[in-house]
Amino acid sequence: MTLRTHRIAIAPSGFKESLSAARVAEAIAVGVRRVIPDADLDLIPLVDGGEGTAEALALAGGGRLVPVTATGPVGEPVASHFALLGGPGPLTAVVEMAAVAGLALVPPGLRHPGATTTYGVGELIRAALDAGARRILIGCGDSGTSDGGAGALQALGARLTDRHGRELRRGGGVLHELERVDPSGLDPRLARTELLVACNPYNVLCGKRGVARVFGPQKGATPAEVELLSVGLERLADVLTRDLAPASGAPAIDLRTAPGTGASGGLGAGLAAVGARLLPRYDVLLDGLDLDARLARADFVITAEGALDHQTVRGKIPAEVARRAHASGVPVLVLAGTIGPGAQDVRAVGVDAYSAILPAPMTLVEAIDRSDEFLADATERAMRIMALGTRLAPLAAA
Repeated sequence: MTLRTHRIAIAPSGFKESLSAARVAEAIAVGVRRVIPDADLDLIPLVDGGEGTAEALALAGGGRLVPVTATGPVGEPVASHFALLGGPGPLTAVVEMAAVAGLALVPPGLRHPGATTTYGVGELIRAALDAGARRILIGCGDSGTSDGGAGALQALGARLTDRHGRELRRGGGVLHELERVDPSGLDPRLARTELLVACNPYNVLCGKRGVARVFGPQKGATPAEVELLSVGLERLADVLTRDLAPASGAPAIDLRTAPGTGASGGLGAGLAAVGARLLPRYDVLLDGLDLDARLARADFVITAEGALDHQTVRGKIPAEVARRAHASGVPVLVLAGTIGPGAQDVRAVGVDAYSAILPAPMTLVEAIDRSDEFLADATERAMRIMALGTRLAPLAAA
């Protein structure tokens, strides 16, 4: 049994809290080769700024990971890292916020986004500055926080105080008490460093589609906590605009609604207030991969993500891959851990077919433990169906 399609690009994201993008690509390749042993496969594991970003960019750019112990999202020390990249130009570091403030680092019983902090992100930025970096790329994604980057600003030297002049506790749940941000203690090296935030431009800080309302429930917030977080982030945006952004010399942007300000629980807004540029993540993260040309050379593209649903079209990797492949007329299959409401919307961005990988109902623990096995098996099933289709096509034409 053979397929006419032999040039296959495999361009997936990682499965959060389960498999890296590289392991997802390898599992899909196993399934393809069970059906087409001589397939010409181009494995292109992709990252979106979340888990695995620093390691992936270090590998792609001839760099290295630098281990750091920093403050985790619940306030306890965690083993983390940032990357230093090779190449010409100023020394570039990659700070992956998920490596120090990601949801995977928040124990299930402590998933209260009003209490979690991005303090460790600021510590990683300072560690990168200590290493000599003068260009820092901050990858946003998979966050377990909703503090608007307040914790990161505190770690970088800013003082956030209430109306009594007392330093605010960490976490988004107290931001409604914020009265003033004092930038005088900010690390002076920030003014001499290019900060680039790779973020999803669909995520904004405030309003009906504000980050607390969209992602707060996923991080464990109750409806009442969502409203408290929303009020706090509104307050943070107002105070940052008044006290901090002018002192940083940052371009004037609306910290409440500008694209990307809601990235990683509002980290985008906090960093923008100290001069960071918020950039569409794929414009930054896919640079150097020659992705468009590699997809165009393929006869068929397989991409994947952990959950395919209404959020996929709002900047997730399968939608980006499909959009680029569709421009070259290349068909796209998406494999997903789960399929939720709104998954059908991906057809509008160029996805030709999608399928879930789980063969039967099971616990989340089992699904995670066996995800590479399920991916390979689901790929094999999809490829055999395609092979059957190629055999039936001449009969249909007759």
